[in-house]
Amino acid sequence: MKNLILTTIVLLIFTGLTAQTKSAQKSPVLTEASPESVGISPERLARIDKMCEEEVANGNLPGIVSLVVRNGKIVHWKAYGMADNQAGKIMKRDDIFRIASQTKAITSTAVMMLWEEGKFRLDDPISKFIPEFKNPQVLKSFKYADTTYTTEPAKSEITIRQLLTHTSGIGYGIIDGNEQIKIIYQKAGITDLFTAEKITIAESVKKLAKLPLHHNPGDKYTYSEGLDVLGYFIEVVSGMPLDEFLKTRIFDPLGMDDTRFYFTDDKARRLVAVQHKVNGKWEKYPVTFYDTDYPVKGAKSFFSGGAGLSGTIKDYASFLQMYLNGGELNGVRILSRTTVDVIMANHTDELFSFPTKYHGLAFGLTTETGQNRGGNGSKGTFDWGGYFNTQYFADPKEQVIGLIFKQTQGQVNDETGWKFRQLVFQTIDD
Repeated sequence: MKNLILTTIVLLIFTGLTAQTKSAQKSPVLTEASPESVGISPERLARIDKMCEEEVANGNLPGIVSLVVRNGKIVHWKAYGMADNQAGKIMKRDDIFRIASQTKAITSTAVMMLWEEGKFRLDDPISKFIPEFKNPQVLKSFKYADTTYTTEPAKSEITIRQLLTHTSGIGYGIIDGNEQIKIIYQKAGITDLFTAEKITIAESVKKLAKLPLHHNPGDKYTYSEGLDVLGYFIEVVSGMPLDEFLKTRIFDPLGMDDTRFYFTDDKARRLVAVQHKVNGKWEKYPVTFYDTDYPVKGAKSFFSGGAGLSGTIKDYASFLQMYLNGGELNGVRILSRTTVDVIMANHTDELFSFPTKYHGLAFGLTTETGQNRGGNGSKGTFDWGGYFNTQYFADPKEQVIGLIFKQTQGQVNDETGWKFRQLVFQTIDD
């Protein structure tokens, strides 16, 4: 009996130390309000409505959900077109989308939550926590005839910061720009993005650790599945499966009840179909190297920290609002304001190679050059997108969030990404 009581006390103490804390700040959850109440012109907002309606009517997109927030209030949240044309399913505001690489910012946030607890330093080698990454190798030569290759020792170990900023030298397999790396990853059986197969993130990451890098860690920006590595890192450091950590530490506190890796039947019905155009008609995208129904089918065991989540547009807006609030929402502090400042800082300098943007620890951010070119938002606006055609941005200066979600693959005549962003900023009337 004494042992049981002691165990219970230890668990309670542990839970108290790792649960999200209350905040002296208490910003409200996202609710709808009139555009005028937060300095948005309803007439100018109507231009977004018109654009979305026309894109669907002209057959450029099967369906859209778009959402705009200003000063913590939703001023536009609408659905257009179809969620599944072949099934005759109309798009709804609370439908669930595969957000793919939008998962990265959530995983990065989880990493920084553990950093706040003093679990590691950003420049610690990842091999300290995942020994398989010890003594990394860089690709030196490759023979297409038999797919053999040679390597040379990397000049340094891969750090956690480099994994967060895509400067580790790790590649991205099936979508990698380097054909040689792509072949090496495929031959090794790396699971890059999504799968219905029975595999864990630990198994995939440990295989990945044995493969050569594009370049020495820290030398360049190379978009990678480093966030999958960090997904497993979170499991190692926290002692929890990644899906459970994200649910209990981020999704539940922020009210993101519809954001998960996998769904049961009740929510599966709200999953938007991935579509492509065939002979002028929208049809469900076929099974290729993955099955687009992975969120509701198969083993449901692979928690991709870089691309695996699905969720609603409002859920993701809540996540972004937490950042605009300096790490807090509804009286729950996810991150300290000082940590948010670190996340939003420039961690790539000239390595990102885009004059209009740099990379922080979770997002791409707009530079002063990007601001001055127009259509991108203020300096410090942060953004990203997803493989299935979803985009978002948040402007801390103007306190504006914009999200536009679609679900398409293949060649699509879609200009809504840049148009939506440009149209959102012209609505400001204060």
